[in-house]
Amino acid sequence: MLKGKVAVVTGSTSGIGLGIARALASAGADILLNGFGPREQIDALCGDLVKEGVRAVYNPADMSRADDIEAMIAFATRELGRVDIVVNNAGIQHTAPVEEFPVDRWDAIIAINLSAAFHVIRAALPQMKARGWGRIINISSVHGLVASSNKAAYVAAKHGLIGLTKVVALETATSGVTCNAICPGWVLTPLVQKQIDDMAARDKLTAEQARARLLGEKQPSQAFATPEQLGQMAVFLCSDAASQIRGAALPMDGAWLAQ
Repeated sequence: MLKGKVAVVTGSTSGIGLGIARALASAGADILLNGFGPREQIDALCGDLVKEGVRAVYNPADMSRADDIEAMIAFATRELGRVDIVVNNAGIQHTAPVEEFPVDRWDAIIAINLSAAFHVIRAALPQMKARGWGRIINISSVHGLVASSNKAAYVAAKHGLIGLTKVVALETATSGVTCNAICPGWVLTPLVQKQIDDMAARDKLTAEQARARLLGEKQPSQAFATPEQLGQMAVFLCSDAASQIRGAALPMDGAWLAQ
């Protein structure tokens, strides 16, 4: 379905971003990976994508730097010929009460979780408009729609990302470019697995008990979404069937928001 298209996926060397990159590659898209990790591991990930019959390149752009982001889109255009799909997935987290929240952590979270998406879209949108086709997918969160304590910066950034999604959707409404947000609840990534392991060690629980407690606080399905499921949602949003889904915030949250 996506043969001949090129996708840039930020924060895609692990977790949700990697799941999305793999799904897009399986649908035929050439991929630019971005993120951190040992170079040999990243080279192996690119090699795995190439086995799908697509091209894959890597760019180490720092998502907190606007100039790095602009250079990354230019690199993708030069190396792969174009940019048709962008998935703004890169994100970081820090938890603390508002009055104790470190200013540098606030600034970093807003920069990487929100401003980076603006810089990616700003750099890639002109060529999408010129070709009359594009897909912008912002990975927000259920926390883009509701809040939790001690996550001021993350919740603010994810709410802002949904606002940005709506504005871009309106500005591209009569074009072949769409912009939507996916809003996951708990997703089983290495980062979340570490939270489970830490909770189990701290509270003397089994891994299964810690997992149930984490899910039980918020996610009624008692099951994690997976990076693979988010990847398939991204592929669907790139399809013709989704061409009139515009400015949507699509929860994948196991009924979190239904409560």
